[in-house]
Amino acid sequence: MMCFLLSVIKVYWESLDKNLTSRVKSYTSRLLSSLEFISTNLTISHEEARKFSDHRYLINHQWKCDNEDVLLLLFVKSSPENYERRQAIRSTWGNEAYIQKNFGVTVRVLFALGMDPQPLNLKKVQHRLFREDEIYQDLIQQDFFDTFHNLTIKLLLQLTWTHTYCNHAHFIMSADDDIFVHMPNLIRYLQGINRANIKDFWIGKVHRGAPPNRNKKSKYYVSYEMYPWSVYPDYTPGAGYVVSKDVASKVYRASLTLNASLYIDDVFMGICANAMGISPQEHAFFSGEGRAPNHACIYNQMMTSHGHVKDFHELWRLATDPEVQRFSTGFFGKLYCTLAKIRLLCTVSFSFTYPCKAAFL
Repeated sequence: MMCFLLSVIKVYWESLDKNLTSRVKSYTSRLLSSLEFISTNLTISHEEARKFSDHRYLINHQWKCDNEDVLLLLFVKSSPENYERRQAIRSTWGNEAYIQKNFGVTVRVLFALGMDPQPLNLKKVQHRLFREDEIYQDLIQQDFFDTFHNLTIKLLLQLTWTHTYCNHAHFIMSADDDIFVHMPNLIRYLQGINRANIKDFWIGKVHRGAPPNRNKKSKYYVSYEMYPWSVYPDYTPGAGYVVSKDVASKVYRASLTLNASLYIDDVFMGICANAMGISPQEHAFFSGEGRAPNHACIYNQMMTSHGHVKDFHELWRLATDPEVQRFSTGFFGKLYCTLAKIRLLCTVSFSFTYPCKAAFL
């Protein structure tokens, strides 16, 4: 009886999801064609655009990708003072040696930084960063102030560095330093995409038809002078998304002639991509701004989870436990996990980061 009920739910959900997806695609297609004027109106000369990205490197590692077949170049957006977060990432999901040993692929993890914005702390923090980089050699820093309103400049740092020093990497990921990335799941997924040679690949949690925030009390406030239109092009939250190398190249080229004064970096990414005719694809297990539920049936498919600071090591231990894979295999394991995910993801009163449809994947 339970199997029959689940089958009915699954068929109904797939039918509903197919209908919704069709409508969204139709709406998005119409919307994208009507948003071409945004990039047209934001187009500036190459010389003007260079002012946003023409920053001097304080710390750089041009050789980081040399002579390597890099599956994934992963930029972590970090603030100068977030040393403990960087350490936690280095010893868990961002451990390059662990990835190479266990999966036989090359992943390069770099931390994108600006300068400490506090004048009294600047010299002390910078000295500490130099010492940190002497040990780990994974910081990429330019001489702009590391503030919320300079996030788009930090995006330009990532695009420029990738184009200049690592344009052969098959995929590029941008993530915040409070994101947990389930690297084994992500690597297996990207290897499949790479074998299929898919182009214009851009995945994450997608915001479609999102309006600008006009609340002056919000840090995400965008004035009409800065962005006069009522809707953003489709984009993925900057917390974590992945693009193929051809998308990274196209977005970089678009950024060379677009006004980057809009400081919402993920929206600017969407504007650049839209200018090149590229739209993001939804992946049910990319969290965007949300935090995933702690459960073995979630770990088996998790890609990212947002909002982690002090629990990286515990989550890494739980998520990569070999028992997780065995736990959800077989008929009864899959049945149990489907029920568990329905309970976790399909409740009205308490919503986690992944959509209800993820329960049936």
